[in-house]
Amino acid sequence: MQVHEGKIVVVGTGGTIAGKAGSVEDNIGYVAGEVGIQELLGAVPSLQQAVRGPLQAEQLAQIDSKDMSFPVWSALAARCRQLAADPGVRAIVITHGTDTLEETAWFLHSVLDTHKPVVLTCAMRPSTALAPDGPQNLIDAMAVANAPGACGVLVVCAGAVHGARQVQKVHPYRLNAFGSGDSGPLGWVEEGRVRLAQNWHQPQAGWAVDAMKNIVQGDPWPRVEVVMSYAGASGSTVDALVRDGVQGLVVAATGNGTLHHALQAALERAQQAGLSVRVTTRCPLGQVLSLPWADAALPLVLGLTAVKARVSLLLELLGAKAPA
Repeated sequence: MQVHEGKIVVVGTGGTIAGKAGSVEDNIGYVAGEVGIQELLGAVPSLQQAVRGPLQAEQLAQIDSKDMSFPVWSALAARCRQLAADPGVRAIVITHGTDTLEETAWFLHSVLDTHKPVVLTCAMRPSTALAPDGPQNLIDAMAVANAPGACGVLVVCAGAVHGARQVQKVHPYRLNAFGSGDSGPLGWVEEGRVRLAQNWHQPQAGWAVDAMKNIVQGDPWPRVEVVMSYAGASGSTVDALVRDGVQGLVVAATGNGTLHHALQAALERAQQAGLSVRVTTRCPLGQVLSLPWADAALPLVLGLTAVKARVSLLLELLGAKAPA
């Protein structure tokens, strides 16, 4: 076994991987984030062998990721920046809940400018399950952290390796709960080795470093909400959000960025009043095709889900230059 120089730092944030239930048969009636990161790692005897070098563990949060918050994001990004700048750290592994993992991955991808791997992993079953999936996901995450050329923010779950831009939770219960849409995963972990289907490189990493500087300085996070277009949609929700002081809106539109006429009228009013509005599609695959000859009244977001488009708009309002 090759031993690597530099340590891998595991940052715990809670989630199902650290969850506890009342019985081993219970895979859904658990409380997330109950197990500390040291106990979690200690329950995987073969983990040190997978690490192939020094290992350090830190507890940053112990939450259910459905309750992910801006303060936790801020603290996590700031710590990752510190660790990435440390020459004694070769990789970062983050244990995270599955519900908002894709948002955290895109946020970190956007604000971190590092060539070191930052690997998020998770579980769909609590640590107390008869057959928990967390231990194998942790071991697979270490394999990715050790893989030659691995860089940037990555997600490892159920043997698949996903990029931060494409990854999306696609199932509420199965162990292989994540997918990467049309592009597919970057690769797979097979018996401790990574088999790539695509290059490690992910474009646009670190485009929002300016926003991160403002976050560290204590700038308040803007309020950005997500609305959806559907049959019979009205503009009343948009009008109410505008009155309530929202600063940005992301719209999950139908099809190729189409909007119910009443909703579109309200969004255009909001934009004219100074709000930032972005439109993407609610379709799980593909992306909006921008028509160069069309006069789009509302800006389109290409290739991002609504929740990730919201993250990007948050960062734009915090001072980042919008990615191309």
